[in-house]
Amino acid sequence: MQFANIQKLKLFSFLIFSILIVFIACEENKEPQAPYGLIVELLREPSQAVITDPKPEFGWIVNDNRRGAVQSAYQIIAASSKDLLDKNKGDMWDSGKILSNQSINVEYGGKALAANSSYWWKVRTWDTSGKTSPYSSAQKFHMGRLILLPDKSNWVKTSDGQYLLENRQRAEYHEIEARELLQLGKGHFFADFGKAAFATFKIHLDNPTDGDSLIIFLGERKTADNLVHKHPGKSNIGFKRIVLHLKKDIHDYTLNLPRHISHAPNKQELAAHMPEVVPYRYAEIINAPQSLHKKDIKQLALYYYFDDSASAFNSSSDSLNRVWELCKYTLKATPFLGLYADGNRERMPYEADAYIQQLGHYCVDREYSIARYTLQFLLNNPSWPTEWHMHTVFMAYADYMQTANTELIRKYYDELKAKTLLALEIEDGLISTRTGLLTDDVLQSLHFAGKSMHDIVDWPAGTPQGKKQASNHGPTPQGERDGYVFTDYNTVVNAFHYRSLVLMSRMAQAVGKNEDAQILSEKAEKVKKSINRLMFDKTRGIYTDGIGARHASLHANMFPLAFGIVPEQNIKTV
Repeated sequence: MQFANIQKLKLFSFLIFSILIVFIACEENKEPQAPYGLIVELLREPSQAVITDPKPEFGWIVNDNRRGAVQSAYQIIAASSKDLLDKNKGDMWDSGKILSNQSINVEYGGKALAANSSYWWKVRTWDTSGKTSPYSSAQKFHMGRLILLPDKSNWVKTSDGQYLLENRQRAEYHEIEARELLQLGKGHFFADFGKAAFATFKIHLDNPTDGDSLIIFLGERKTADNLVHKHPGKSNIGFKRIVLHLKKDIHDYTLNLPRHISHAPNKQELAAHMPEVVPYRYAEIINAPQSLHKKDIKQLALYYYFDDSASAFNSSSDSLNRVWELCKYTLKATPFLGLYADGNRERMPYEADAYIQQLGHYCVDREYSIARYTLQFLLNNPSWPTEWHMHTVFMAYADYMQTANTELIRKYYDELKAKTLLALEIEDGLISTRTGLLTDDVLQSLHFAGKSMHDIVDWPAGTPQGKKQASNHGPTPQGERDGYVFTDYNTVVNAFHYRSLVLMSRMAQAVGKNEDAQILSEKAEKVKKSINRLMFDKTRGIYTDGIGARHASLHANMFPLAFGIVPEQNIKTV
C-alpha cells in the first residue's frame, strides 16, 4: 500500500512539473506588448502642460505581459507632426535601437526643440530574447520658454485658448451630480454631494420673471434636520451664503464666489481665469422658482489631475475600506491650487505637511510634478519652524527615490545642503536656534524672510492649567506635544538634523560629490553619538526632551527610533 502511494505521488509530481514546463514555454512564446504609461519630463499628460527643459526626459512602462519580462533595448521616435510619427518617420529624433534596460529619465537626443512648439513621440522595446514590441501609442507634448527648472511655474495661454502650467499638471473643474436631493418646503431644497470638495456651484433654472433671486448656502456640515450648518463658532469648518440674481427664462448659472482672502505670508491664489472655490459637501437652496431635480444642480469640484485606476485597496473591514477611500480622495481633492497647501484657512504650503502629502500621493497615483514644484517653492519661501526647513531635504530625497532623477538635486544642491542647518552646529555636531548662531546671514542662506525660527516638535501647543485656551492652542496642558520641555539643545530637532545629514550624504553621492558625501556622513555619525551620549537617560532607558531636561516625551523617543539613532540594545525600552 505504501509503495502504491509513493508511485501515485511521483506520478502527480511529474504531471505538475510537465504542466509547469508547458506553461513556461507558452509564456516564453508570447509576443512582447507595446509600452504604455508614457511620460515626458515626468508628466503623464504632457499635452496638458508646457515643458521648459530644452532636453526633456522620456519614460514609459515596459508591458510585462509575461512574468519576469525584461527590456533589453528601446527605440524612440519623435516627430514634428502626428502624420510623420504615424509613418514611423522621426524628423526630430530617431534614437535607433539602443541596447539598454533604461525606461525612465531617457534624455532627448535629437534636433533642437523649438520654443512654443508641439511635438509627438512613441517608443518600442525589445525583450531579452530579441523580440520586438509594437510601438506605443503616440503622445503629444508642448514646449514653452526654454529654461531648465524655473523657480516659478507660470500659466501659459496656448493658441487654442487653453491655460496650461509650466512643468506640472493642472487642476480642472468636474461636474458632480447630487447624491441626494430633498425638498424641505416650497422652493426650499437640500442637496448632499456625497463628498466635500473645493468647488463652486452650478444650477439650471427656468425662471418666469426678471429680477428674482434665490439664496444658496454651501457648507461642509449639516444639521440633524438637513440644513447647512450655519454656526461654526471658532471652527474653520464654515459655510458660505450667496445671493443669486435670476434672469427670465432658462439659464445655467455658475456662482461667482468672492475671492478667498488669506493673510498668510506665502498664500496661494487661484489664477484670474479660474472661478473661485470653497470647500463644501452640502448645498441648501431657498426661493427656487421651480421643482429641482438632481440633474439641475452640480458641484463644480476643482480636482488636481488624478488617475483613479492607479491604485486600489479592499479588505474585510468596511471601516478600513472607508478610511482608504477618504485618504485616496484627499490626494485628489486637496491639491486644487497646483501645489500642496495647508487647506482652505491659510492656503499656503508648509514643509512637513507637504512631505506627508507627497508620500501619500506617491501611494495612490503616479504623480511627481506637484511635489517637485512645491519643493522648489518651499526652498525659496520657507515657513518658520526649525524642523520644517529640514523637511525640504526629505522631500528632495523622496523625489529622487521615486524618479531616479537628479536635476532637482543638482540645481538646488547648495540650498538643500544649507537646509540641513549645518550652519548652526557646535563642536559635538548638535544644533540649536538659541545660541546666537542663527544670524541674518544664515537666515538669508535659507531664503527665510522672517527674523527668527522656532522649534515646533508638534502642533498645537497645550493650554496651561487655569489659563484661557487660545484659538491656536489645544485644550489640554500637554497639547499635541506630550508636554514637551524645550531646551537649548532639543532632541527632536537634532534627530531631524541627523536624518537630513544622512539623506543629504546620499544625494551628494548621487550627483558625484563623493567628498561631500563622506563629510556629511561623518557629521551625521557625530550627531548620532552626541544624541545618545547627551540626551539618553540610561537609568530609564529613554530619551529626554533635550540636554538638561528631565521630561521624556513620546516625540523625543519616536523620532530617534524612526531615524535609526537608537542602538539595538535600547530599542525595547525606547
